Amino acid sequence: MPLRWTPQRYDQLERAARDGRRVALSRRGNEYVVVALAVRTTGSKEVLRGRLPMTGEELEFPLEEIDSLDFL
Repeated sequence: MPLRWTPQRYDQLERAARDGRRVALSRRGNEYVVVALAVRTTGSKEVLRGRLPMTGEELEFPLEEIDSLDFL
């Protein structure tokens, strides 16, 4: 079940990206801990761009696919 995006949660996500904080999220049954880099619009979707701390790989997560989100 996708996460419900309230204005407060969206503000927290933008603040995490601005400050380069880590976030834990789950999408399609997989869990990720990433350093938030940016929240942006790609086409008609809003995405979170994050970097995996262990490998440095950058991933994009469409917000409508995120099932849970915690700020670390």
